[in-house]
Amino acid sequence: MNISWARLTTILISGSLLAGAGPVLSARGAGAVYTESNASAGNQILVFHRAADGTLTPAQVVASGGMGTGAPLASQGAVALGGDGEWLFAVNAGSHSISSFRVHAGGLELMDTADSGGTTPVSLAVSGHLLYVLNQGGTGNIAGFWVGDHGELEMIPGSSRALSSASASAEEVAFSPDQSTLVVSEKATQTLDTYKVNAGGLVTGPTAHPSNGPGPYGFTFTGRDNLLVTEAAINAVSSYDLDHGGLALVSPSVPSDGAAPCWIAATPDGRFAYATNAHIGTIAGFSVGREGQLTFLGLTTTASIPLLDVAATRHHLYALAEGTHQILEYQVGWDGSLTGIGSTGGLPGSAAGLVAD
Repeated sequence: MNISWARLTTILISGSLLAGAGPVLSARGAGAVYTESNASAGNQILVFHRAADGTLTPAQVVASGGMGTGAPLASQGAVALGGDGEWLFAVNAGSHSISSFRVHAGGLELMDTADSGGTTPVSLAVSGHLLYVLNQGGTGNIAGFWVGDHGELEMIPGSSRALSSASASAEEVAFSPDQSTLVVSEKATQTLDTYKVNAGGLVTGPTAHPSNGPGPYGFTFTGRDNLLVTEAAINAVSSYDLDHGGLALVSPSVPSDGAAPCWIAATPDGRFAYATNAHIGTIAGFSVGREGQLTFLGLTTTASIPLLDVAATRHHLYALAEGTHQILEYQVGWDGSLTGIGSTGGLPGSAAGLVAD
């Protein structure tokens, strides 16, 4: 389905697709896919209803209460889900703030907007009522927040932590599956930082680990403490075993058969992972062994250059296609192969972040 977001906003205002007129999305029923406009005149969350067959329908546009930068963000994790899909969080990189939204049957509801504790927030990590934001601007830092029962965002005193370098060019922050470790990728320093999560939501660190390959960018966990990291500078993906904050290399620099793999997502069962080769518009597929071993499966070609963020569900994959202003939709086969099932267009060229529920 191809519809412009300007037209969708008009439809929403005119009342023909009002929240409450029908179940736009559900925290427990049909799924949804989210991205943000990152518009400098006012950031918005773009919501797509996800049908059982994986296809998307534009459903809602919600103001975030902040501003974007007007261009795609060099990061992964600009939008994030929490609370088993009951909450959505987003960065407002242009106004140095973050926002929380409640997910319910009628759509998204903005609950709070708070200062990010730094400049240019680009990535979010959520664990229960604990949220950390990665601020990319200035010297860079992470900062922690408590998420209240009504979505209130309260910065944790003393939670701000520096990165390993003042010129890190950090790209993503995320919690490990056991929620005991916070990980940050630093592209410029070729470093993966780990922070130990303590009682009270505070973290200690960072402990800097050299990346196996240069240009560590996006990363994902498979659910078994196996960390998969894209290496944009050498067109590869490496996997690690995360053990008590340490990183043991499993598969070193498996080629993505493309150029500038930056974003990566794994299926919830941890069997497959997909990285976007941003500069040539292909999706590289990998199978993931029980110990995190990577095997290259092949490429899926798209018409979009560049190709940005990806999000995976159990049976479907979605890719943010900046070059064609679309979200591309795929079915994941039993062998990890991808079959195109559609696309939804009309996205702004500044769209950033992608998450699926």
